[in-house]
Amino acid sequence: MNKRIWLSLAHMGGREQDFVKEAFDTNWVVPLGPNVNGFEEDLAKFVGQNRHVVALSAGTAALHLGLVLLGVKTGDEVICQSFTFAASANPITYLGATPVFVDSEVDTWNMCPELLEEAIKDRYVKTGRYPKVIIPVHLYGMPAKMDQIMQIASRYGIPVLEDAAEALGSELNGQKCGTFGELGVLSFNGNKMITTSGGGALVCHTAEEAQTAMFYATQARDNAPHYQHSKIGYNYRMSNICAGIGRGQMLVLEDHIARRRAIHTLYTELLSDAKGITVMQNPSADFNSNFWLTCIVVNPKEAGETREDIRLRLDAANIESRPLWKPMHLQPVFADAPAYTNGVSEAMFNDGLCLPSGSSLTDEDIKRAVRIISQ
Repeated sequence: MNKRIWLSLAHMGGREQDFVKEAFDTNWVVPLGPNVNGFEEDLAKFVGQNRHVVALSAGTAALHLGLVLLGVKTGDEVICQSFTFAASANPITYLGATPVFVDSEVDTWNMCPELLEEAIKDRYVKTGRYPKVIIPVHLYGMPAKMDQIMQIASRYGIPVLEDAAEALGSELNGQKCGTFGELGVLSFNGNKMITTSGGGALVCHTAEEAQTAMFYATQARDNAPHYQHSKIGYNYRMSNICAGIGRGQMLVLEDHIARRRAIHTLYTELLSDAKGITVMQNPSADFNSNFWLTCIVVNPKEAGETREDIRLRLDAANIESRPLWKPMHLQPVFADAPAYTNGVSEAMFNDGLCLPSGSSLTDEDIKRAVRIISQ
């Protein structure tokens, strides 16, 4: 049996252990510490736009804290992209709010600006209030149409919490994803562009926002000599050990991005003649996806088979692939949530497939996957 080709594994650069060893040698093995500070500084420099970054235990924690900072409370509604992973929507429910799902547009597979505005207007008619926050997602690293989304959000006075968990290094018009919204979210889960084993970060506009996020992430302890709490807090700060891994990963981040893009280019070339198979591409020169995962759409009529036929054939050959995200408006747990749909995300879920894209994969790994796809 050939070796297993995984969808997207963590890829160490070699320097991670140096930073972790330093943490052990200096006994900084708890949350906070020099590695946390250094990792936050590295991330802030990378994303640019004079942003401030708070390292946290998970991207989900960052989404939750972002909603807290934006004042979401019980009874509020939050607009969320439907075509995404459940972590984009779950934190809305942590606060007793209701997710309102908005479908995608065909160019990017991300939140449809026209449908977003329709949802905002309709929620006001139905509830007498505008939604509290908008959560667009840069799916599989592809930037959403943030210029249009931000214009709509500004028109109705709704802040944007930008889910860039899959989009570290992606750019729209030269600006890094995660820096368009009032707040942005990054993820360092084991399958992302870089990893801290687990972890995430909240990207803030101001130092004051970052300080507030740190306050809530460290159990909301008041400034007193004793333990006093006037707010409900959370245990969300990243450990100094995990941040050490992150500092080492930052040294190879640009290499990882370049490799994922090269893998996408190779898939595009090798599958150019495959009947009924389309590789997802940047819609225009304004978009510069990190191509965290290279995705294809299978037209069953033209291909003579479904994406599930291809997925099963890859699996039988010891190659991991994965259907695109099942939209949130189709998930049983959100069956009662309002949704504004146009069929795009359902079509992508039915016919789309994520291909092995990890930065540690070789060209021969990609060619082997394509040989199986093309059988």
